Amino acid sequence: MPYVNIKVTDDNVSVEQKRQLIQRTTQLLVDVLNKNPDATHVVIDEVSTDNWGVKGETVTNLRKR
Repeated sequence: MPYVNIKVTDDNVSVEQKRQLIQRTTQLLVDVLNKNPDATHVVIDEVSTDNWGVKGETVTNLRKR
């Protein structure tokens, strides 16, 4: 049973984009690893930009510049 966890910041990700991420990730596992889509789990976690860091700073602070 494949399990894929996708983490994105919590801004501007639409329901349709999430649907596409789930569908295409599942299809990738079917195509590349011959996995059963019925047993493939994809979870999308939305993370606040205050809780996501790059280059030692939060994304919130980086985007303010």
